[in-house]
Amino acid sequence: MAAPDHTTSEPDEVRAEAKGTAQVPLSVLDLVTVGAGRTATDALRTSVKLSRLAEDRGFHRYWVAEHHSMPGVASTSPAVILAHLAAHTTRIRLGSGGVMLPNHAPLVIAEQFGTLEAMAPGRVDLGLGRAPGTDGATAAALRRTERLNEGADDFPQQLAELTRFLDDDFPSGHPYARIHAVPGPIQATSPGGVQSPHRPPIWLLGSSGFSARLAGTLGLPFAFAHHFSAQNTVPALDLYRESFRPSAVLDSPYALIGVSALATDDEKEARRQIMAAALNMVRLRTGRPGLVPTPEEAEAYDFSPMEREFVDSWNTNVVHGTADEVRSGLDDLQKRTGADELMLTVNAHSGDVRLRSYELIADAYQLPTTGGTQA
Repeated sequence: MAAPDHTTSEPDEVRAEAKGTAQVPLSVLDLVTVGAGRTATDALRTSVKLSRLAEDRGFHRYWVAEHHSMPGVASTSPAVILAHLAAHTTRIRLGSGGVMLPNHAPLVIAEQFGTLEAMAPGRVDLGLGRAPGTDGATAAALRRTERLNEGADDFPQQLAELTRFLDDDFPSGHPYARIHAVPGPIQATSPGGVQSPHRPPIWLLGSSGFSARLAGTLGLPFAFAHHFSAQNTVPALDLYRESFRPSAVLDSPYALIGVSALATDDEKEARRQIMAAALNMVRLRTGRPGLVPTPEEAEAYDFSPMEREFVDSWNTNVVHGTADEVRSGLDDLQKRTGADELMLTVNAHSGDVRLRSYELIADAYQLPTTGGTQA
């Protein structure tokens, strides 16, 4: 039985238009960070507030990222969080930035995101990465295998399988030809069936050249993790553009970059806040992951020379300061990379600081207020 063609995304399901005085569209990446003295419930409540603020102020999309075994990051289950946010928003695009494909069976992801598409028709993105989003031991527990490179090596095959489940177009004779991801296209071909014409567009995520080249070859949109791999940003985007082949999804390249940014009412406070996030990264990189510390704890911490060197390097790639300083830094970064979209992530101990940062950035770019979410 031939499945309907769901491979072509509507142009506005990938590309976006800049608003206010921004040179490119602005979006949000939420790690659902948990600060010391706070709970995961507090963090998820902040995510609801932030998604509504982002929708109200004209940010284009709101993505959550899959991480595991990190006390300060509560985004272990993107599909669950996105379902919650879908119930509190009506217009903003929601997506994964990303789901780590090797951690999951492709059919499960197709079912989860088919369900999300049914909940929020026409506004769901499926961003996919090939890293585990955690340490090796946790990856082994997730994947039920000790061959930790297996998932990454198999990524192109897993991606092809997931795409066929989303489009319900396995060829006749394939072992999975009679298996259907539901909700999905099979419902439209069932007697009396009617199915949404949308299916979540696939994005490939990366922090090196592998996914950049693959996204270009397949003609898919690409998201690069500038916020933790800044030295690779320009080479990866160049590789993506050089490798790009037009597809049913895109006729020309479209790339966004994730950017760590923090705006406060004065520059000194921004410095205090990013030092707390930097201390959190020091602990993570040295095998001591924990809750995001307070600025006061960071001020009192005695950084070793090696830790201080890491912090200075890390904070170089955090666009921080007053709203005007952040706007200037983001504009310079966009010009330097040619990114088609900037996806901002604000890492701070306090949810209020994070919310205020996005408000300040929206004001700096004169993003319009749409009148609130009608959820």
